[in-house]
Amino acid sequence: MAVARTRCVALVGVNGHIVEVEADVGPGVVGTHFIGLLDMAISEARGRVRSALINSRFDWPDARVTVSLFPASLPKRGSIFDLAIAIAVLAAARAVPVQRVAEPVFLGELGLDGRVRPVRGVLPAALAAAEAGARTIVVPSLNAAEAALVPGLTVVPVVSLGELVEWLRSGDLRRLPVVADAASLSPDDAPAAGPGGTGLVADKPPSAGPYGRREPDMRDVVGQPVGRKALEVCAAGGHNLWMLGPPGTGKTMLAERLPTLLPPLEPDQALEVTAIHSVAGTLPPGRPLLTRPPFTAPHHTATVAAVVGGGSGGLVRPGAVSLSHRGVLFLDEAPEFQTSVLDSLRQPLESGKVTIARAMGTITFPARFALVLAANPCPCGNSGTPGHPCRCTPTARRRYLARLSGPLIDRIDVKVRIGRATRAELLADRHFTEPSQVVADRVLIARERAAKRLAGTPWRSNAEVASAALHNDFRLSAGALAPLHRGLDLGTLSARGLDRVLRVAWTLSDLSGKDRPGEPETSAALAMWLGVE
Repeated sequence: MAVARTRCVALVGVNGHIVEVEADVGPGVVGTHFIGLLDMAISEARGRVRSALINSRFDWPDARVTVSLFPASLPKRGSIFDLAIAIAVLAAARAVPVQRVAEPVFLGELGLDGRVRPVRGVLPAALAAAEAGARTIVVPSLNAAEAALVPGLTVVPVVSLGELVEWLRSGDLRRLPVVADAASLSPDDAPAAGPGGTGLVADKPPSAGPYGRREPDMRDVVGQPVGRKALEVCAAGGHNLWMLGPPGTGKTMLAERLPTLLPPLEPDQALEVTAIHSVAGTLPPGRPLLTRPPFTAPHHTATVAAVVGGGSGGLVRPGAVSLSHRGVLFLDEAPEFQTSVLDSLRQPLESGKVTIARAMGTITFPARFALVLAANPCPCGNSGTPGHPCRCTPTARRRYLARLSGPLIDRIDVKVRIGRATRAELLADRHFTEPSQVVADRVLIARERAAKRLAGTPWRSNAEVASAALHNDFRLSAGALAPLHRGLDLGTLSARGLDRVLRVAWTLSDLSGKDRPGEPETSAALAMWLGVE
C-alpha cells in the first residue's frame, strides 16, 4: 500500500480547474483524513465513499487513509469529487492498477450503494479537462451526452463503482459503452422547451412543439404593428426593449416571441450557454446542447441573488441574467420588482458580465443578454386608456413608474407604447402579420450585414459596439447626426442615450439594406429611444 494519484475538476463559477486527488494508505492510527480547503460536502465524502466501497464488495483499508486535493489554495465544493476519491483510495490500496487511474479525469457523486449519480457542471469540467490535456473522462451515465460535447475527449459513462473498477482492472474499453468525441450532436438532438421562464430554449422550429403544441409565433400577435416592428429591430441589433401599456394588450406575447426571431447560437456560443446551464443544473439529461437563444422570465418576487447570481456557504450559482446569456431576459410587471433588483441590472447591461464578491474571492459569470421590460402605465393599468377611467392618484402614478430608475431606463434602446386595439384594427391587422420565420430571415440578413461590417472587432452585433468606435470608426455624417445634436441641445438626449440611438440607427440601416445610416434612420432611432416620453 502506498500513494496513488488521479484527477478531478473544481468549478469556480463557470470555469473549471484541474485538481489532483492523492490518496495515501499507510501505517498509523486507523482513520480517514481529508485535506485541501474543502467544504462540508467533500468532508462528508468520507462516509459516502466508505459505504459505497463496502456495498460494492470492496474492502475499506484497515489503515490510516489520507486524501489530499491539490492545489490546496483552490476552494473545492460539492460532491463531484466522490468518484475520484474512491478510485484514488482503491488504487492506493492496490485494488486497481495505479498506472490506469493517473491519466483519466473522474467526475461523479457516489450513492451509499455504489451507484454513480449525476452532478452539475460536467460540461465546463470536461472543457477544463480537455484544455489540461486529458484524453479520457469518466462521468455518470446521465451526464455522458453533456461531456461528449467536448471534442477530443473519450467519454466513459458509468452506472456503478463496481463496473468502473472492472474496467480499470481489465483496461478493456469494450466493457463499457464508451462515447468517443461525440460533439456532433445536431440541433435536433437538443432539448426543446418553450420560452416560459424556465431558462431553457426552444431548439425545434416554431411550428413543432415538444408535446405536439405549436410554439409561439409572431403571426399570433394581432393589432400591434408598432410592437412587432420594435421586436424585429431589437432582434436584428440585440437591443433592449421597454413596452408600456395597459394589461391584455400583448406585451407578454411579444416578449415570448423574441427568441423565435433570433438566429441560432454559433458553436462557441452554444457551448458557452450550455456550460452556464450545466452549472445551474437546468440541463435535461440525454440531449444537453442548447443551440437556440435562451429565454428567462423570473417572477417579480425574485431576489437580487436569484436575478444576478449568488448563494450562501461559498456555493455561488448563476442567476437569471447569466441564464439569459446570448438570449432574452424578460421582466414582466417590471415596476413590481424590488428597486435593488432593477438597479443590479445596470452593471451587466453595460459590461456583459456580472461579478459576485464573496469572502473567498470574486466570481464572474457572463451575462450579455437583451433585456425586455413590460410595465403598466399605472398600478390599475388604465391610465390613458379611452373608456377605462384610471383610479390611481397622480402621486401613485408617478411613484409607480419611478421605480424604474432613470439610469436603468437610459440603458434601454427601444421604448414603445402598446395600446388597446379596436375590433376594426384587429381585423385589418390580420392581413399584415407575418410568421416568425419570415421576420427571422430579415433579422438574419441584417445580422450578417452587421457581422461583415464588424469583422475583425470583438463585437458581433450593433448593441455591443463600443462608444469610441461609434464616434470614430463608424462616425456618421453631419446631416445624419443633426437630429441627435438637437436632442443634446434641448436636453432630451443624454450622452449614453446618444450612443444607444446610434446603435439602433445602424440596425435600422442594416434592415433597410443601406451601407450607412442617414437622417431618416437617426430620426427613427431617436423616436424609438424617446418612445414613451
